[in-house]
Amino acid sequence: MQVKEQLKEVSKNCYTMVPKGNNIEIRVYLSQRLFNEFTEDESIFQLYNASLLPGVVSPVIGMPDIHTGYGLPIGGVMAVRYDGGVVSAGAVGMDINCGVRLMTTKISTDEIDKEIIGKILKEIAKKVPAGVGKSSEIKEFKKPDMESIALKGAKYYVEKGFGRKKDLEATEDNGCIEGGDISAIPQEALNRTDQLATIGGGNHFLEIGRIEKIFDEKLASEFGLKKKHLYVMIHTGSRGFGHQICTDYTNIMWKNSDKNGVRPPQKGLACAPILSKDGQNYLKAMACAANYAFCNRQLIMHIAREAFVDVLKKPESELGLDLLYDVAHNIAKIEKHKGIKLLVHRKGATRALPKGHPANPPCYSETGHPAIIPGSMGTASYVVVGTDKIEETFCSVNHGAGRSMSRKKARSEFSKRDFREQVGNVIVSTSNIKSLLDEAPLAYKDIDEVVYTLVEAGLTKPVARLKPLGVIKGEGEEA
Repeated sequence: MQVKEQLKEVSKNCYTMVPKGNNIEIRVYLSQRLFNEFTEDESIFQLYNASLLPGVVSPVIGMPDIHTGYGLPIGGVMAVRYDGGVVSAGAVGMDINCGVRLMTTKISTDEIDKEIIGKILKEIAKKVPAGVGKSSEIKEFKKPDMESIALKGAKYYVEKGFGRKKDLEATEDNGCIEGGDISAIPQEALNRTDQLATIGGGNHFLEIGRIEKIFDEKLASEFGLKKKHLYVMIHTGSRGFGHQICTDYTNIMWKNSDKNGVRPPQKGLACAPILSKDGQNYLKAMACAANYAFCNRQLIMHIAREAFVDVLKKPESELGLDLLYDVAHNIAKIEKHKGIKLLVHRKGATRALPKGHPANPPCYSETGHPAIIPGSMGTASYVVVGTDKIEETFCSVNHGAGRSMSRKKARSEFSKRDFREQVGNVIVSTSNIKSLLDEAPLAYKDIDEVVYTLVEAGLTKPVARLKPLGVIKGEGEEA
């Protein structure tokens, strides 16, 4: 019997099961089509294994983009009681604070052609390396002040002139997770801090696109989203630095399982009590990596702004280039839900606070902050907001389309010609198309189906649909 056959639909697009002997509900959000196509029983087992950890609060959730990961599935949400619960490095993810930021512009696509977009991408690529293991050529970014990054996050670089003060208000947690302490970072991770202002490989990218459709005119106007105008989207995280912290602390937590009195069902969910030495050290190191990621996206955005100014020969004030929002995924956050202090692990999931939520930045208190959901190079992306029902998911939504095909299968199934047909007229800035076959659009789920799964469930409201025109992608696979 397939695991998915044990899932029962209890409301629109919401499937649940409560395993015998365990009162923690396993909940998965899938449309009818996504449910029919769903074959990843292992990802449901991973949710079940997560539900067995000490202090977990019901439900453990799989988002519509769910697919098997390391420990917790990508598209997984796990909340634990802060007092008596555990923190798991694997349930946060390898690329700590992999996230997305979106810039709006005053530039109409009627005023710009494909050649100009290509020039802008080329100008950005000169200063922003893409690909696994790549470092910036700028010495200041290659040897950063990690103490300042740990304590200030993106504010450190804004104060140095790499951005605007308003950027911080439009960044989750003002671009700084509190509690960062470099003394908690293993030496091997400290040796991998040379990748600021770089995109990386895998599914990371910088994208210039066109706002294709507006669903809510009032919200879109407040967000500065205008139909047929250009946007810039940046998707990257803490690079090798965060990856190493996850690897090192997974090993530490697994090794100290007996000492900490916690033996998880698999190494990918290695964990430690939140208030233990290992637990607190991980949270300090995770905060450092998260702040590094905020800085990374801030610097890339600054360079992108400069490229637009240089190519279009106009000042920033005429071009707009305003940060709409920067959202983190692959993060553990201390939050209150239903009056209980929790540590919410979001792995490949994005926070979406509804209007009126006290943790919203002031500029979005009346609307709820935008949640940015990227698709693939040849498909659409979305801006959505959470509704009043979003508390059902600990204020979480999916972080993207989610893979429908493994990287290995995509590389064997698609040719360079297939890839070019799938991306259509989108400019792909890369020197090696063959290295991107595992990122072909058809290796991902249908972004419209994924987004509307939560819309139909009443958890989100779409604001705008975005369409890519040009993308910078890096070679190589990253977690």
